[in-house]
Amino acid sequence: MKILDKYVTKTFLTGYLIAFLVLMGLRIMIDLFVNIDEFTENAQLGTFRVLANIAVFYGRSSLLYFRDFAGMITVVAAVFSLGKMTKNNELIAVMASGMSLKRIIAPILFLSLAFTGLHVVNQEFFIPPMADKLVRSHDSIDETLTYDMWFISDSQGNLFCSPQFNVGEAVIQNPTIITRTRQENQPVLWDVTGIIKADSAHYDHDTESWVLKNGLFMAVSRQLSDKPYQTVKSCKSDLAPKDIPVRRKSTYMDLLSSYDLMKLARQNPKDIAKLYAQKNFRITDPLINFIMLMISLPILVCRDPKGLKSAVFISFGLTGACYIMTFLSKILAAEISIAGRIIPELWAWLPIFIFLPIAFIELDSMKT
Repeated sequence: MKILDKYVTKTFLTGYLIAFLVLMGLRIMIDLFVNIDEFTENAQLGTFRVLANIAVFYGRSSLLYFRDFAGMITVVAAVFSLGKMTKNNELIAVMASGMSLKRIIAPILFLSLAFTGLHVVNQEFFIPPMADKLVRSHDSIDETLTYDMWFISDSQGNLFCSPQFNVGEAVIQNPTIITRTRQENQPVLWDVTGIIKADSAHYDHDTESWVLKNGLFMAVSRQLSDKPYQTVKSCKSDLAPKDIPVRRKSTYMDLLSSYDLMKLARQNPKDIAKLYAQKNFRITDPLINFIMLMISLPILVCRDPKGLKSAVFISFGLTGACYIMTFLSKILAAEISIAGRIIPELWAWLPIFIFLPIAFIELDSMKT
Protein backbone atom coordinates (compact mmCIF):
# COMPACT_ATOMS: atom_id res chain seq x y z
CA MET A 1 0.00 0.00 0.00
CA LYS A 2 1.37 3.40 -0.99
CA ILE A 3 1.89 6.20 1.50
CA LEU A 4 -0.94 8.18 -0.09
CA ASP A 5 -3.34 5.22 0.25
CA LYS A 6 -2.42 4.87 3.92
CA TYR A 7 -3.02 8.56 4.49
CA VAL A 8 -6.42 8.57 2.75
CA THR A 9 -7.40 5.38 4.58
CA LYS A 10 -6.43 6.81 7.97
CA THR A 11 -8.30 10.06 7.30
CA PHE A 12 -11.42 8.24 6.12
CA LEU A 13 -11.45 5.83 9.08
CA THR A 14 -11.05 8.76 11.47
CA GLY A 15 -13.98 10.51 9.82
CA TYR A 16 -16.01 7.31 9.91
CA LEU A 17 -15.40 6.87 13.64
CA ILE A 18 -16.37 10.48 14.36
CA ALA A 19 -19.52 10.26 12.17
CA PHE A 20 -20.47 6.96 13.77
CA LEU A 21 -20.17 8.29 17.31
CA VAL A 22 -21.96 11.57 16.53
CA LEU A 23 -24.90 10.13 14.58
CA MET A 24 -25.40 7.12 16.83
CA GLY A 25 -25.02 9.22 19.96
CA LEU A 26 -27.44 11.83 18.66
CA ARG A 27 -30.00 9.15 17.79
CA ILE A 28 -29.73 7.59 21.25
CA MET A 29 -29.90 10.92 23.10
CA ILE A 30 -33.01 12.06 21.21
CA ASP A 31 -34.78 8.76 21.86
CA LEU A 32 -33.73 8.79 25.53
CA PHE A 33 -34.93 12.38 25.96
CA VAL A 34 -38.35 11.52 24.50
CA ASN A 35 -38.82 8.22 26.36
CA ILE A 36 -37.04 8.79 29.68
CA ASP A 37 -40.40 8.75 31.47
CA GLU A 38 -41.04 5.18 30.27
CA PHE A 39 -37.78 3.95 31.76
CA THR A 40 -38.58 5.60 35.09
CA GLU A 41 -41.91 3.75 35.31
CA ASN A 42 -39.88 0.92 36.86
CA ALA A 43 -38.22 3.20 39.44
CA GLN A 44 -39.17 0.75 42.21
CA LEU A 45 -36.42 -1.55 40.92
CA GLY A 46 -33.75 0.92 41.99
CA THR A 47 -31.47 3.36 40.19
CA PHE A 48 -28.88 0.77 39.21
CA ARG A 49 -31.46 -1.52 37.62
CA VAL A 50 -33.07 1.36 35.69
CA LEU A 51 -29.67 2.46 34.35
CA ALA A 52 -28.87 -1.14 33.44
CA ASN A 53 -32.18 -1.41 31.54
CA ILE A 54 -31.34 1.77 29.63
CA ALA A 55 -27.86 0.49 28.75
CA VAL A 56 -29.16 -2.91 27.62
CA PHE A 57 -32.02 -1.38 25.60
CA TYR A 58 -29.80 1.01 23.63
CA GLY A 59 -27.02 -1.54 23.34
CA ARG A 60 -29.43 -3.79 21.46
CA SER A 61 -31.05 -0.94 19.53
CA SER A 62 -27.65 0.23 18.28
CA LEU A 63 -27.79 -2.61 15.77
CA LEU A 64 -30.94 -1.08 14.28
CA TYR A 65 -29.54 2.46 14.38
CA PHE A 66 -26.40 1.36 12.53
CA ARG A 67 -28.54 -0.39 9.90
CA ASP A 68 -30.51 2.81 9.31
CA PHE A 69 -27.52 5.20 9.30
CA ALA A 70 -24.87 3.04 7.62
CA GLY A 71 -25.09 4.85 4.28
CA MET A 72 -25.18 8.34 5.78
CA ILE A 73 -22.22 7.59 8.08
CA THR A 74 -20.12 6.64 5.05
CA VAL A 75 -21.05 9.86 3.23
CA VAL A 76 -20.20 12.02 6.27
CA ALA A 77 -16.86 10.22 6.62
CA ALA A 78 -16.10 10.92 2.95
CA VAL A 79 -16.98 14.61 3.45
CA PHE A 80 -14.65 14.75 6.44
CA SER A 81 -11.67 13.11 4.72
CA LEU A 82 -11.90 14.83 1.32
CA GLY A 83 -12.88 18.17 2.88
CA LYS A 84 -9.78 18.09 5.04
CA MET A 85 -7.56 17.35 2.04
CA THR A 86 -9.18 20.12 0.00
CA LYS A 87 -8.85 22.66 2.79
CA ASN A 88 -5.14 21.91 3.12
CA ASN A 89 -4.64 22.09 -0.70
CA GLU A 90 -3.44 18.48 -0.69
CA LEU A 91 -5.45 17.57 -3.80
CA ILE A 92 -3.61 20.23 -5.80
CA ALA A 93 -0.29 18.70 -4.75
CA VAL A 94 -1.49 15.27 -5.80
CA MET A 95 -2.53 16.56 -9.23
CA ALA A 96 0.82 18.33 -9.61
CA SER A 97 2.52 14.97 -9.15
CA GLY A 98 0.62 13.66 -12.19
CA MET A 99 -1.80 11.41 -10.29
CA SER A 100 -5.49 11.43 -11.17
CA LEU A 101 -7.91 12.40 -8.43
CA LYS A 102 -9.89 9.25 -9.22
CA ARG A 103 -6.96 7.38 -7.72
CA ILE A 104 -7.49 9.32 -4.49
CA ILE A 105 -11.02 8.02 -3.99
CA ALA A 106 -10.08 4.37 -4.65
CA PRO A 107 -9.30 3.58 -0.96
CA ILE A 108 -12.55 5.26 0.09
CA LEU A 109 -14.57 3.15 -2.35
CA PHE A 110 -12.81 -0.02 -1.16
CA LEU A 111 -13.48 0.76 2.51
CA SER A 112 -17.08 1.67 1.70
CA LEU A 113 -17.57 -1.75 0.13
CA ALA A 114 -16.21 -3.31 3.32
CA PHE A 115 -18.60 -1.28 5.48
CA THR A 116 -21.45 -2.20 3.13
CA GLY A 117 -20.57 -5.84 3.75
CA LEU A 118 -20.66 -5.13 7.49
CA HIS A 119 -24.13 -3.64 7.01
CA VAL A 120 -25.30 -6.85 5.30
CA VAL A 121 -23.76 -9.03 8.05
CA ASN A 122 -25.49 -6.90 10.69
CA GLN A 123 -28.86 -7.25 8.92
CA GLU A 124 -28.63 -10.96 8.24
CA PHE A 125 -26.69 -12.39 11.20
CA PHE A 126 -26.68 -9.94 14.13
CA ILE A 127 -30.23 -8.55 14.14
CA PRO A 128 -32.35 -11.74 13.52
CA PRO A 129 -31.10 -13.68 16.59
CA MET A 130 -32.00 -10.68 18.77
CA ALA A 131 -35.27 -9.84 17.01
CA ASP A 132 -37.46 -10.97 19.91
CA LYS A 133 -35.60 -8.53 22.21
CA LEU A 134 -35.47 -5.66 19.73
CA VAL A 135 -39.28 -5.44 19.52
CA ARG A 136 -39.63 -4.78 23.24
CA SER A 137 -40.82 -1.40 24.46
CA HIS A 138 -38.78 0.98 26.62
CA ASP A 139 -40.53 0.09 29.87
CA SER A 140 -40.60 -3.70 29.43
CA ILE A 141 -38.94 -6.03 31.92
CA ASP A 142 -37.90 -9.49 30.78
CA GLU A 143 -39.28 -11.29 33.84
CA THR A 144 -42.81 -9.87 33.58
CA LEU A 145 -43.10 -9.20 29.84
CA THR A 146 -46.21 -10.66 28.19
CA TYR A 147 -47.78 -10.46 24.72
CA ASP A 148 -51.08 -11.38 23.19
CA MET A 149 -50.91 -13.45 20.01
CA TRP A 150 -53.64 -13.83 17.40
CA PHE A 151 -53.62 -16.03 14.30
CA ILE A 152 -49.85 -16.48 14.02
CA SER A 153 -49.14 -19.17 11.44
CA ASP A 154 -46.40 -21.77 11.35
CA SER A 155 -45.08 -23.62 8.29
CA GLN A 156 -47.72 -26.36 8.69
CA GLY A 157 -50.48 -23.76 8.44
CA ASN A 158 -51.60 -24.03 12.08
CA LEU A 159 -52.86 -20.76 13.58
CA PHE A 160 -51.89 -19.95 17.19
CA CYS A 161 -54.04 -17.67 19.35
CA SER A 162 -53.72 -16.73 22.99
CA PRO A 163 -54.54 -13.75 25.23
CA GLN A 164 -51.18 -14.06 26.97
CA PHE A 165 -47.70 -15.32 26.08
CA ASN A 166 -45.24 -15.08 28.98
CA VAL A 167 -41.84 -14.22 27.53
CA GLY A 168 -39.77 -14.97 30.63
CA GLU A 169 -41.24 -18.47 31.10
CA ALA A 170 -41.85 -19.04 27.34
CA VAL A 171 -45.35 -20.30 28.14
CA ILE A 172 -48.59 -19.71 26.21
CA GLN A 173 -51.58 -19.35 28.50
CA ASN A 174 -54.94 -20.79 27.36
CA PRO A 175 -53.80 -21.41 23.77
CA THR A 176 -56.20 -22.04 20.90
CA ILE A 177 -54.61 -23.73 17.90
CA ILE A 178 -56.53 -23.96 14.63
CA THR A 179 -55.16 -26.91 12.65
CA ARG A 180 -55.25 -26.67 8.86
CA THR A 181 -54.20 -28.58 5.77
CA ARG A 182 -53.62 -27.41 2.19
CA GLN A 183 -56.22 -28.10 -0.45
CA GLU A 184 -55.01 -30.53 -3.09
CA ASN A 185 -56.04 -28.51 -6.15
CA GLN A 186 -55.50 -25.08 -4.56
CA PRO A 187 -52.10 -25.00 -2.79
CA VAL A 188 -52.64 -21.40 -1.65
CA LEU A 189 -55.90 -22.29 0.13
CA TRP A 190 -56.31 -24.09 3.44
CA ASP A 191 -58.96 -26.39 4.93
CA VAL A 192 -59.56 -26.21 8.69
CA THR A 193 -59.37 -29.70 10.21
CA GLY A 194 -59.85 -28.98 13.90
CA ILE A 195 -59.24 -26.85 16.98
CA ILE A 196 -56.91 -27.57 19.89
CA LYS A 197 -57.50 -26.00 23.28
CA ALA A 198 -55.34 -26.31 26.39
CA ASP A 199 -54.65 -24.67 29.75
CA SER A 200 -51.07 -23.83 28.79
CA ALA A 201 -48.28 -24.81 26.42
CA HIS A 202 -44.48 -24.73 26.59
CA TYR A 203 -42.08 -25.43 23.73
CA ASP A 204 -39.87 -28.52 23.54
CA HIS A 205 -36.92 -27.69 21.27
CA ASP A 206 -35.83 -31.35 21.03
CA THR A 207 -39.10 -32.50 19.46
CA GLU A 208 -39.94 -29.07 17.94
CA SER A 209 -43.43 -29.15 19.37
CA TRP A 210 -45.60 -27.36 21.91
CA VAL A 211 -46.27 -29.57 24.94
CA LEU A 212 -49.87 -29.05 26.03
CA LYS A 213 -51.37 -29.14 29.50
CA ASN A 214 -54.86 -30.67 29.42
CA GLY A 215 -54.88 -30.43 25.64
CA LEU A 216 -58.13 -31.26 23.83
CA PHE A 217 -58.61 -31.63 20.08
CA MET A 218 -62.01 -31.06 18.47
CA ALA A 219 -62.50 -32.09 14.85
CA VAL A 220 -64.54 -29.68 12.74
CA SER A 221 -66.46 -32.57 11.16
CA ARG A 222 -67.45 -36.00 12.36
CA GLN A 223 -66.34 -37.32 8.98
CA LEU A 224 -62.76 -36.54 9.94
CA SER A 225 -62.85 -38.50 13.17
CA ASP A 226 -65.10 -40.99 14.95
CA LYS A 227 -64.50 -39.12 18.22
CA PRO A 228 -65.15 -35.38 17.98
CA TYR A 229 -63.07 -34.77 21.13
CA GLN A 230 -59.62 -36.26 21.61
CA THR A 231 -56.93 -35.71 24.23
CA VAL A 232 -53.63 -34.44 22.79
CA LYS A 233 -50.33 -34.00 24.59
CA SER A 234 -48.43 -31.92 22.05
CA CYS A 235 -48.66 -30.02 18.79
CA LYS A 236 -45.71 -30.19 16.42
CA SER A 237 -44.71 -26.76 15.11
CA ASP A 238 -41.65 -24.80 14.02
CA LEU A 239 -43.07 -21.64 15.65
CA ALA A 240 -40.59 -21.24 18.51
CA PRO A 241 -41.07 -18.90 21.52
CA LYS A 242 -38.52 -16.38 20.21
CA ASP A 243 -40.47 -16.12 16.93
CA ILE A 244 -43.73 -15.03 18.58
CA PRO A 245 -42.79 -11.42 19.54
CA VAL A 246 -41.50 -10.76 16.01
CA ARG A 247 -44.35 -12.45 14.15
CA ARG A 248 -47.07 -10.57 16.04
CA LYS A 249 -46.86 -7.53 13.74
CA SER A 250 -45.93 -7.24 10.08
CA THR A 251 -43.95 -4.06 10.85
CA TYR A 252 -41.29 -6.27 12.42
CA MET A 253 -40.53 -8.14 9.19
CA ASP A 254 -37.40 -6.01 8.76
CA LEU A 255 -35.90 -7.83 11.77
CA LEU A 256 -36.01 -11.21 10.04
CA SER A 257 -33.20 -12.65 7.97
CA SER A 258 -33.62 -13.25 4.23
CA TYR A 259 -33.93 -16.98 4.90
CA ASP A 260 -36.73 -16.38 7.41
CA LEU A 261 -38.48 -14.08 4.93
CA MET A 262 -38.41 -16.78 2.24
CA LYS A 263 -39.71 -19.34 4.73
CA LEU A 264 -42.48 -16.95 5.75
CA ALA A 265 -43.40 -16.33 2.10
CA ARG A 266 -44.17 -20.03 1.65
CA GLN A 267 -46.83 -19.75 4.35
CA ASN A 268 -48.82 -17.18 2.31
CA PRO A 269 -49.23 -14.59 5.10
CA LYS A 270 -51.87 -11.90 4.89
CA ASP A 271 -49.22 -9.15 4.54
CA ILE A 272 -47.63 -10.71 1.46
CA ALA A 273 -47.05 -7.31 -0.19
CA LYS A 274 -45.01 -6.05 2.78
CA LEU A 275 -43.06 -9.30 2.81
CA TYR A 276 -42.07 -9.05 -0.85
CA ALA A 277 -41.20 -5.39 -0.39
CA GLN A 278 -38.92 -6.31 2.48
CA LYS A 279 -37.25 -9.06 0.41
CA ASN A 280 -36.45 -6.62 -2.39
CA PHE A 281 -35.22 -3.89 -0.07
CA ARG A 282 -32.75 -6.39 1.38
CA ILE A 283 -31.07 -6.39 -2.03
CA THR A 284 -31.39 -2.70 -2.82
CA ASP A 285 -30.44 -1.18 0.56
CA PRO A 286 -26.68 -1.98 0.31
CA LEU A 287 -26.70 -0.81 -3.32
CA ILE A 288 -28.41 2.46 -2.40
CA ASN A 289 -25.88 3.11 0.38
CA PHE A 290 -23.04 2.68 -2.12
CA ILE A 291 -24.81 4.84 -4.71
CA MET A 292 -25.14 7.67 -2.19
CA LEU A 293 -21.37 7.61 -1.79
CA MET A 294 -20.80 7.51 -5.56
CA ILE A 295 -23.01 10.58 -5.91
CA SER A 296 -21.14 12.59 -3.29
CA LEU A 297 -17.49 11.71 -4.04
CA PRO A 298 -17.13 13.42 -7.47
CA ILE A 299 -18.64 16.61 -6.02
CA LEU A 300 -16.39 16.59 -2.96
CA VAL A 301 -13.20 16.17 -5.01
CA CYS A 302 -12.87 19.87 -5.75
CA ARG A 303 -9.49 21.52 -6.21
CA ASP A 304 -10.45 24.97 -4.96
CA PRO A 305 -10.99 25.30 -1.18
CA LYS A 306 -13.36 28.22 -1.88
CA GLY A 307 -15.81 25.84 -3.55
CA LEU A 308 -15.72 23.30 -0.72
CA LYS A 309 -18.71 24.73 1.14
CA SER A 310 -20.99 24.64 -1.90
CA ALA A 311 -19.71 21.14 -2.77
CA VAL A 312 -20.64 19.89 0.70
CA PHE A 313 -24.15 21.39 0.43
CA ILE A 314 -24.71 19.86 -3.02
CA SER A 315 -23.37 16.50 -1.84
CA PHE A 316 -25.62 16.41 1.21
CA GLY A 317 -28.54 17.63 -0.89
CA LEU A 318 -28.27 14.78 -3.39
CA THR A 319 -27.57 12.07 -0.81
CA GLY A 320 -30.37 13.42 1.38
CA ALA A 321 -32.78 13.29 -1.57
CA CYS A 322 -31.76 9.67 -2.20
CA TYR A 323 -32.18 8.83 1.49
CA ILE A 324 -35.61 10.47 1.71
CA MET A 325 -36.81 8.84 -1.49
CA THR A 326 -35.73 5.43 -0.21
CA PHE A 327 -37.57 6.08 3.05
CA LEU A 328 -40.76 7.09 1.22
CA SER A 329 -40.47 4.08 -1.10
CA LYS A 330 -40.44 1.76 1.91
CA ILE A 331 -43.63 3.37 3.18
CA LEU A 332 -45.44 3.31 -0.16
CA ALA A 333 -44.22 -0.08 -1.46
CA ALA A 334 -47.07 -2.07 0.05
CA GLU A 335 -49.70 0.69 -0.04
CA ILE A 336 -49.82 2.22 -3.54
CA SER A 337 -51.37 0.25 -6.37
CA ILE A 338 -50.59 0.88 -10.05
CA ALA A 339 -53.25 -0.19 -12.56
CA GLY A 340 -55.02 -2.02 -9.75
CA ARG A 341 -51.93 -3.96 -8.73
CA ILE A 342 -49.45 -3.47 -5.89
CA ILE A 343 -45.88 -3.73 -7.19
CA PRO A 344 -43.44 -3.62 -4.23
CA GLU A 345 -40.51 -4.54 -6.49
CA LEU A 346 -40.89 -1.28 -8.43
CA TRP A 347 -40.66 0.89 -5.32
CA ALA A 348 -37.67 -1.04 -4.00
CA TRP A 349 -35.66 -0.46 -7.19
CA LEU A 350 -36.98 3.02 -8.03
CA PRO A 351 -34.25 4.95 -6.09
CA ILE A 352 -31.59 2.96 -7.95
CA PHE A 353 -33.17 3.66 -11.35
CA ILE A 354 -33.16 7.39 -10.58
CA PHE A 355 -29.88 7.95 -8.71
CA LEU A 356 -27.55 5.40 -10.34
CA PRO A 357 -27.51 7.36 -13.66
CA ILE A 358 -26.84 10.53 -11.64
CA ALA A 359 -23.86 8.81 -10.00
CA PHE A 360 -22.42 7.78 -13.37
CA ILE A 361 -22.91 11.28 -14.74
CA GLU A 362 -21.11 12.74 -11.73
CA LEU A 363 -18.21 10.31 -12.09
CA ASP A 364 -17.94 10.99 -15.82
CA SER A 365 -17.92 14.77 -15.34
CA MET A 366 -15.41 14.62 -12.52
CA LYS A 367 -12.45 16.95 -13.13
CA THR A 368 -9.30 15.02 -12.29
